[in-house]
Amino acid sequence: MLRKARIDDVKTIHRMINTSSGKGEMLPRSLMDIYNSLRDFFVYYDEGELQITGVCAMNIIWENLAEIRSLYVDENHRQKGIGRKLVEACISEAITLGLFKIFTLTYKKEFFAQLGFQETDKNSLPEKIWSDCFRCSKYPDYCDEVAMIVEL
Repeated sequence: MLRKARIDDVKTIHRMINTSSGKGEMLPRSLMDIYNSLRDFFVYYDEGELQITGVCAMNIIWENLAEIRSLYVDENHRQKGIGRKLVEACISEAITLGLFKIFTLTYKKEFFAQLGFQETDKNSLPEKIWSDCFRCSKYPDYCDEVAMIVEL
């Protein structure tokens, strides 16, 4: 079941993101970061297993731009369409808010290409996104994430 994140989901979201971060898949996030951006998150709750199996956030950058970030699906639940549902929920919310340009920084280029995203030059994105990059151990010389964007 797809739903907006709730306050009692924060520690699970934090654990999932930092598990992924430990594998080099995304940047770590503090509990404070997640509490502050909780309204950005969707979760996928598996009613059979009574647990959250996926998370994703849509962060508003500027009046015409949003970012899909912190996408993670538990390894035991991948290839079931959960990631797609999470990203589509974020895109739907962006459209509802009047945001029609959405980007992501990802290692999963093929996944986002299937959702209509196209590769773009990172330098074409606004400077605001670089605040997260500065915290990354791969910045600036070893960044291997791909910038992708979709205009709706």
